[in-house]
Amino acid sequence: MMSEASAIPATAAPAPAVPADAAASLRRNRGFMLFWAGQSVSQFGDQITALALPLIAVARLHASTFAVSVLTAVSWMPALFGAAAGTWMDRNPNKRALMLGADLGRAAVLVSLPAVVLFGHVTLLQLYLVALLVGIFSMVFNTTHSAFFARLVPRESYIAANSRLSASQSAAYVAGPAMGGALIQALSAPVAVLADAGSFLTSAAFIWRIRSADPTPDAATDAVPDEAPDARAEEKTPRSFRGELKQGWAFVTYDPVVRASLAGTTTINFFTFLAGTGLVVLFATRTLGLSAGTIGATLGVGATGSLVGALVASRVAARLGVGRTVAVGAVLFPAPFALAALAGGPIVLRVGLIGAAEFFIGLGVMLFDINQNAILTAAVPDGMRSRVSGVYSSVNYGVRPLAALIGGLLAAHAGLRATFLTAAVGGSLSVLWFLASPIPRITTLDALGAASTRTP
Repeated sequence: MMSEASAIPATAAPAPAVPADAAASLRRNRGFMLFWAGQSVSQFGDQITALALPLIAVARLHASTFAVSVLTAVSWMPALFGAAAGTWMDRNPNKRALMLGADLGRAAVLVSLPAVVLFGHVTLLQLYLVALLVGIFSMVFNTTHSAFFARLVPRESYIAANSRLSASQSAAYVAGPAMGGALIQALSAPVAVLADAGSFLTSAAFIWRIRSADPTPDAATDAVPDEAPDARAEEKTPRSFRGELKQGWAFVTYDPVVRASLAGTTTINFFTFLAGTGLVVLFATRTLGLSAGTIGATLGVGATGSLVGALVASRVAARLGVGRTVAVGAVLFPAPFALAALAGGPIVLRVGLIGAAEFFIGLGVMLFDINQNAILTAAVPDGMRSRVSGVYSSVNYGVRPLAALIGGLLAAHAGLRATFLTAAVGGSLSVLWFLASPIPRITTLDALGAASTRTP
């Protein structure tokens, strides 16, 4: 996560990434188990909507390539305001209420879609509005997630807990698209979205049962970068909204770990979102001639790579080191888009190449995300989590709508296959940010402590 040398010893001895008793301690952690259960259900619902919205645009509204890319862009546009939102959320001690509100809001918005279809005619503008509102509530939930998670899970269990959350996400990637494709074919895409609305209500019910895990607003950090003395001084007294926002940006800018991490993940996000989910569905539907059921089943089978990645991420980290595993994932995540670009010929080959691309993308995502999220959680002090998460997502997720629009234009003029190849090559180059930083030398989260907030 840094772009220059750090104080982390390059010769640090490898150690297991997950303590032996981490899994057992999580099983006794009622708050985390409830949170995990709620997120597991929600992840399955998300896969239905991820497939349903572009299918409504493509099949029902006959949307153009660029219009489909706009749908992806609109859903991520709220991330541009993540820094301000995260600062406000750090000032609000009731993180659980924010997450409950976000889940209930998403459920209400999604219920409106089949209602519009039932009583009228859905339009592309209405579809954009649904995507935008769901994106706003998701931004609130995701920005609050880090602070809530850190209060539920002890530091030594970060990787184990992230592995469980990612395993559920992977299982959703495997079964969710197939389930979504079947529901869409049986009930129509707008009606199938009701299942996702129900999943958010379920998530809210589990979060409601968690005893308060809200972080205290004290001592945002003893590890504010030395280059940001004003932020350190402000920490001693109540600060203005602007001061707290400034401190969030200062931490991301001066902390060498977070800085390089943001550069690498932003690069990955930009290039992979050139070929976002909407364009993959469009490619599979119009270019490859696959039905909704076949697309869902293909994506589901391919997504077994995510499940494999979630199961082996901690073992790979124990062997290679947490940081090196992040670097491996940074290449393995985007590179398989090149396989999708080659899809064609008999239906077996078409389905096989799309499935293989999804498998290796999923494997790379899990190796990258699980270890990267653990590093970030360990690097950021309690009182600054929402602020840093908001700033981080403003840049990291903020490039997604821009990338989706550029991807739509590129696909319209150069073709979908060229767009996929661009995503593969450009995304793989993100590894240069990590290789130029001390991240490959971070063998364990304990090794991170000495350098997480030192002067670059």
